[in-house]
Amino acid sequence: MADMDDLLYFNGIDGATGEYETPPLTLEQLSKVAQGGKVEKPVEGPVNYIPKEGVDPKDLSTAGWGVIFAFADQDNVPAIQEALAPLLNHRRAQAARVKEHYYKEYVGAAAYRPNEAKSDFLARHGVGPGPADPDKVPYYLLIVGDPESIPYRFQYQLDVQYAVGRIHFDTLEEYARYAQSVVLAEQQPPFLPRRATFFGVSNPDDRATSLSAEKLVKPLAASVAADKPDWAVTTLSPEESTKARLGRLLGGADTPALLFTASHGMGFPNGDARQLPHQGALLCQDWPGPQAWRGRGPIPTDFYFSADDVSSNANVLGLLAFYFACFGAGTPKLDEFAHRMGQRPEIAPHSFLARLPRKLLTRGALAVVGHVERAWGTSFIWDRAGAQLGVFESSFKRLMEGHPIGSALEFFNGRYAELSSDLSVQIEEAQFDPEHVDNEKLAGMWTANNDARSYVVIGDPAARLPVVSDGAPAAGRPGLPAEIRLAPQPAIAPATAEGAAPPPILGPAPAAAQTDYGITDSLKQVQGNVQELINKLMETLKQVMDDITSLEIKTYVSDDVSGAKYEKGEFTNAQLRAITRISLDGDVLNVVPESGGELDRALWEVHLSMVEQAQANRAEMLKTAVALLGALKAL
Repeated sequence: MADMDDLLYFNGIDGATGEYETPPLTLEQLSKVAQGGKVEKPVEGPVNYIPKEGVDPKDLSTAGWGVIFAFADQDNVPAIQEALAPLLNHRRAQAARVKEHYYKEYVGAAAYRPNEAKSDFLARHGVGPGPADPDKVPYYLLIVGDPESIPYRFQYQLDVQYAVGRIHFDTLEEYARYAQSVVLAEQQPPFLPRRATFFGVSNPDDRATSLSAEKLVKPLAASVAADKPDWAVTTLSPEESTKARLGRLLGGADTPALLFTASHGMGFPNGDARQLPHQGALLCQDWPGPQAWRGRGPIPTDFYFSADDVSSNANVLGLLAFYFACFGAGTPKLDEFAHRMGQRPEIAPHSFLARLPRKLLTRGALAVVGHVERAWGTSFIWDRAGAQLGVFESSFKRLMEGHPIGSALEFFNGRYAELSSDLSVQIEEAQFDPEHVDNEKLAGMWTANNDARSYVVIGDPAARLPVVSDGAPAAGRPGLPAEIRLAPQPAIAPATAEGAAPPPILGPAPAAAQTDYGITDSLKQVQGNVQELINKLMETLKQVMDDITSLEIKTYVSDDVSGAKYEKGEFTNAQLRAITRISLDGDVLNVVPESGGELDRALWEVHLSMVEQAQANRAEMLKTAVALLGALKAL
C-alpha cells in the first residue's frame, strides 16, 4: 500500500455516494495520466501579468473597463444591457473620464464568437501578446454569459494578461439587482469595518481538509493578521466551522468584509437532480468524515451550505469571498481530468456557474473567487519545498490595500502562466526520454498547472472592498435596493456555441394549448377591418411622402395685410417677391427680390430664415413618416 504522504488528495466529495469525488492517487499514477494528454500552449517569453507601464490598476480612468457579450446570445443582449445599465453607466463614467475608448462594450460583430480562441479574439481587436494596453483593450473585462456560450478556457487564457470576471444569471431581475448593488456599494463613503474571517474545515479522518486547515487556513490567517494589524482577523477552528456558523457569515450578524473558506466542495454525477443547484456547495464540519460515513450513502443537505441556505432577506452588501473547494465557482461539461487518459466524459449536462456565488451576488456580494473543476493541495504545498503561501498572501495584501479583485488575483494568473510554461518542457522531455521521467516532478507540476488556471472571479473584476480607513467609524451595511420590477420580455432561447438551447433569460412559461371560446370568427373579422385601416393609412402616408419630397417657399409683401387672402395655394392682394424651391436630392432654385436694381437684402434675409425653418420642419416630418411606415409594415 502506498504511503499516505505519497498520495495526492482532492478537495471534493461525491454527494450521491459519500465517497471522494476523485480518489487519492500516487504520484506515479498521476504522472502517467499527465503524459497521456496535452497541455495548453504556455505563454512564450517572460511572464507579464500586469498592465503596461504607466497604467494604475487602482484607477479605471487609466486601466479601462470593458464588458464582453456572446454573439451566440445576441438576441438577449439588449435586455441584459438594459438590466445592467446602472453598472455600465457607472463604469463608463469612471473609465471614460479621460479617454472615451477606455470604456468598451463588445457586442454585435465585436462580441465573442463561438469557438473563438483568446488570441483570435484579441487579434480581431488589434492586440497581440504582451502586457494589457487599455488603448486597445481595457484591462478590466467583465464576461457576461454562461460558460457554454463563452467557455471557461477562453476566460482562463484571457485572465493571464487581463483582470477578468464573469457573471451569468437566469433572470433580468438578478442582473439588475447585482448591477444596483455594485453601484450602491461604490457611490457612497466606505461603510464596512476592516474585518476578515477565515473558515477552515477539518473533517475527521480526512487528509484533504486536514492539510488545508493546517497548511493553508491557519498560516494564511496568521500572516494576514501580522501584515494588517489595522484589520480584525478572526480564525475559526475546525470545531467552529459548522454550517450554522457559515450561515451567520453569509448574511447573518457575523458577515465580514472579507471571507475565506477551505473545505470540500460538493460534487454530483451527471444527471443527478442535485447537480445544478448544489454542485460546489461547501461541506462543513458537520460531516463526520469518510471513515464514519463509509457505506451510508448520499450526504444530506444538513452537512453542507448551498444557495438554498442563503436567506431571502440576507444582506451581504460589499462582501468579497474566496472559496477553496472543488467546483466552488463552476463546473465544465467535459471532465478536464480524465481526458488526460484519452477520454473526456461528460460530467455535467452543460458547463455552468455554481449556484452559491450567483445567489450571493444577488444579495449584495461584489465578487466571489472560486475554483472551476477540482481543487488540489498543490496550490499551497509544493513538492519538497513545503508550504507555499506567497500567492495567497500577495493577493490578500493587494485586496486589503484597496486593489480591485481582478488586480489582486494577478498573482494566481502569473503562477498559472509560469507553471504552464514549465510543464510543457517537462512533458516534451518525458516524450523523448520516457525512461528518465521524474514522476514526482511531473505529477506535481501537472496538478498545480490545472489547479492554478482554474481560479476565477465571479462578479465584476473592478469591484473592491468598501472598508473604512484605519480608525474611522463604520456606518455598517445599508439596505439593499428595493424589489426590482422589470417590464416583461419575450422568452428567447438562442443556440449556444455548442448548439444547445439554454434556458430563457426571462419570460413566462410556455402556455398550454389555447382554448377556443367561440370568438375565433369574430377575431378574424376584426383582423380584416384592422388590415383595411392599415392599408388606407399606408396610402395616406405615401401621399404625404410625395408631397414633402420637394419644398417650395414663397415670400409675399403687401401694403394692406388685412386685405391679403389665401386662396387655392396663393395669396391675393399681395405681391410675390421671393421664391425658393428645394428638391429632396438637394437641388435649389431661387427667385430673389430686387429693389432699385439691387438685391433687397432685408427681405432676402427674412426669406432665408423661413427657408431654414421649413427645411427643419420637413426633416422632422420625413423622420415621422418613415417611422410610421416601418411600424405599419411590421403590423
